[in-house]
Amino acid sequence: MSEFTPLTYDDIDDAHRPSLREALAPVLAVVVFLGVGSGYLGLAPHGPLLWSIAFAGLFARYRLGYDWDSVYDAAASGLRMGLQAILILFVIYGLIATWTSAGTIPGLMYYGLGALTPATFLPVTAVLSAIVAFAIGSSWTTVGTLGVAFVGIGNGLGVPLAMTAGAIVSGAYAGDKQSPLSDTTNLAAAVTNADLYDHINGMRLGTAIAFGLSVVAYAVLGVLAVDGGATNVAAVSGPLADTYALGPLVFLPLVVTFGLAIRGYPALPALLAGVFAGAFTSVLAQGVSFTASWNAFLNGTSPATGSELVNGLLTTGGVSGSAWTIAVVVAALALGGLLERTGVLPTLAHHLTEAVWSPGSLVAGTGLAAVTTNAFSAQQYMSIVVPGVSLRNLYDEYGLDERDLSRAVEAAGTPTGPFFPWHAGAVFMTGVLYTSQSAAISWWWAPYYFFGILSPLVLFAMALSGHGYNQDRQSADSAVVADD
Repeated sequence: MSEFTPLTYDDIDDAHRPSLREALAPVLAVVVFLGVGSGYLGLAPHGPLLWSIAFAGLFARYRLGYDWDSVYDAAASGLRMGLQAILILFVIYGLIATWTSAGTIPGLMYYGLGALTPATFLPVTAVLSAIVAFAIGSSWTTVGTLGVAFVGIGNGLGVPLAMTAGAIVSGAYAGDKQSPLSDTTNLAAAVTNADLYDHINGMRLGTAIAFGLSVVAYAVLGVLAVDGGATNVAAVSGPLADTYALGPLVFLPLVVTFGLAIRGYPALPALLAGVFAGAFTSVLAQGVSFTASWNAFLNGTSPATGSELVNGLLTTGGVSGSAWTIAVVVAALALGGLLERTGVLPTLAHHLTEAVWSPGSLVAGTGLAAVTTNAFSAQQYMSIVVPGVSLRNLYDEYGLDERDLSRAVEAAGTPTGPFFPWHAGAVFMTGVLYTSQSAAISWWWAPYYFFGILSPLVLFAMALSGHGYNQDRQSADSAVVADD
């Protein structure tokens, strides 16, 4: 992903460069279409996203002067940028199904129900998710494997699903953000020319504050807001033990996937190995036929445990069940590519720089640019690359370090995507944690996604209070900036 080079304001040909008013037109159209279509009419995001693509394409063709080939190439660039996310979606849906068939997810649920309580579940979930994400460098893999099991455990303990989802995603993004194995962490360092470990060290304090406050909030929720429905434990664990062989062998897919990830293998090969390990374990541990194990990969699972509650928790869609989710991601990525390649996002970033008046405002403005790019590109890679490349020269002018820029784009860019229901991260997280597509919208659980709320807020507070940038270098160069 670090090879992707976004357009800057100066790269845009004068004949096609939008003014600020022109750049705002397609952005406002997206807000209106998604707000009215999804928010007011209750439509799935597919239609409003298509309306937005049509408007952005027509606007680029007839207002900005691009030809149709350029409009198509712009939309395709977004798909190329997000191809890895699309492939991971395909694989993760199949992996969840094979792990369910193998008894891996049922085993995690069974033993988790015996070890956790309603009061401790949320903070422990957040911390364990963070540890796993840090170790393997992938928030998506953590949510699609361990997170699915936590949903079943939380249900058995009487914890509301929205709270469980918030805790899982908070931990996954906090761990991913600090991991030297993470693609977004490496990307943020690469596009800003920062040393990887300087970048990680620079994020440590802000991440610790945001995640620490999140864990405290989950602990309070566990005591005050969870009604202690532990009576569901027997209703879930009993059918699990009766239906699946839950010996140590069922955790083989978990060991294979996480072991490869910890050894530095990219997400896709590690997840594919997990699929094969899941199919193998289904045959060996559960007595499933070879054909049935791969049918589960494609078509999902529909277990007959004798409990409607457990059946609902373990019903999966397999690869074929990913179509709804992937359709949203494809449409959103095409829209993001249009807005970036036709100069809309670079123009907005350029005009943002004109509003900067101090180093602190630059750091805070960078965070705001990352969040805005997340909203309109639907891809967290773009939220790091666009402001990271566009604002590098301005950081030099203000005498700030590369790590100040890398910290700002990742603190605000990486964790905020799930707040936008059409964003690739939001669609993925809700798709794997919620079994009902009608509920697969991040607004249901966003109020409990505390880390996503606190990470950019901590960045803004540190920046505006004078702790969001390298003060030693800034103070040395401040006179030069003032003279300029």
